[in-house]
Amino acid sequence: MTWSRISHILRKDPQLQQIYSMNLKQLSAFLPSTFKKPQDFYFDLHVQTPADISNSFYQQSIRPVTFFDPDYPLVLKQIYDPPWVLYTRGDTSLLQSSTNLAVVGTRDPTRLGERSIHALLPPLINEGTIIVSGLAKGIDRLAHIEAIKQKGKTIAVIGSGFDFVYPKVNLSLYEHLVTNHLVITEYPPFVPPQKWHFPARNRIISGLSRGVLVVEAAEKSGSLITADQALEQGRDVFAVPGPIFSSVSRGTNHLIQQGAKLVRDANDIKEEWGMDI
Repeated sequence: MTWSRISHILRKDPQLQQIYSMNLKQLSAFLPSTFKKPQDFYFDLHVQTPADISNSFYQQSIRPVTFFDPDYPLVLKQIYDPPWVLYTRGDTSLLQSSTNLAVVGTRDPTRLGERSIHALLPPLINEGTIIVSGLAKGIDRLAHIEAIKQKGKTIAVIGSGFDFVYPKVNLSLYEHLVTNHLVITEYPPFVPPQKWHFPARNRIISGLSRGVLVVEAAEKSGSLITADQALEQGRDVFAVPGPIFSSVSRGTNHLIQQGAKLVRDANDIKEEWGMDI
């Protein structure tokens, strides 16, 4: 079930009421031609009732927020392919913030990358900026932890369902975030992580944010994909420069060369956003 297939169904059945009353033959004709096995979809549709699924989510403290709900983040509606559903655990009021900064970078940061997080984020967090990242190892993890240390708020966007926290090393951090902050995903709880989920997840990280800060990234990395998506979405892109001999600075230096704003300290971001310096 892809984004475009759901879009096709919603155009024909905006309230998702007709599909539940169709028999297999009717449903087969209703679905887009790219569906090779409509019987599988028919089975999935009727194996549980919506009430059963809703009750299961309630028991797991999962709150689904659909594109049509009033509390779906307006900033995310602006992107080309917003997720139809956000499965959430934690403080969903954070979805209404308009001052979010996505922080992404390498899974293997240097000491310089760690120092950059510790120096750049506190002044922004203290101004109420919410930190958005992907709960990966490295820069993502450091960004979430810095928000916690500074008594700010943070949102983690993951590339799997809640039954599969990845990577396992961040399990305790995940448990803290679902209790005190917010974790979201576009994948139902039973969906394991897949390689292609992570580029898709990155569009949500940038889409939720006013800007993206890249702290250390190789020339070909997911962080640069996030930066590209941010540009497509009309978001600001910031990058921390690094030594020309460091492999994890090649990506950030390239971004600066391409027009990303070079960040020396937090004031460079605050100035761009019209915050008091």
